[in-house]
Amino acid sequence: MMRLTGLLTATVLLAPPLMAHQPVLPDAGQSFTRAAPYVVEDPETSKAIFATLTGAPHYYQISSPVAFDFYVGITAPRMEGCRLPQTFSFELLDENFNRVDRRDGTRYTWQPWYEEFGRKWYWRGPEIGENFQSDRRARAGTFYLRVFNASNTGQYVLAVGDDEKFPPAVIARSLRIMPSINQTFWNEEDCIPES
Repeated sequence: MMRLTGLLTATVLLAPPLMAHQPVLPDAGQSFTRAAPYVVEDPETSKAIFATLTGAPHYYQISSPVAFDFYVGITAPRMEGCRLPQTFSFELLDENFNRVDRRDGTRYTWQPWYEEFGRKWYWRGPEIGENFQSDRRARAGTFYLRVFNASNTGQYVLAVGDDEKFPPAVIARSLRIMPSINQTFWNEEDCIPES
């Protein structure tokens, strides 16, 4: 186990900057509602939050007592020979849930993208930022993200932040959750063949 942890640590440290997001797999009972949104801790730290819409939009809360570098983007798992089952859109909302920005996944050309660190293919969707990096500062305060599509169904990955941090606890958690993420989000049974 120590050897594997050391190898993962070395890989993370040597990974290109836009390749390393901390994987996050929310608990099965995690709330994503407007009344009880998923709270994104430390919004500048890069995270890849793996989630599934099950009939309602997902809400995320992002708060900071100081101005911060802001990045958010959305991707979806991609399997060879399978088409993107549905697209995803998101809105950035202020503390009163008024729309500040919107990224419409139905009007975006989703592109295949290979993430070298995790060795997985994704469909890369819209982002606020560029190439997985922040291109703006957000004011201090609270913001919300609303992730949705026409049917409010499907698996997506929400990327937030662009500052790569991999302390030992994150590495240990990553080793523990990646098999479940791979099995759930790259399940061949979910493949809709390309036509």
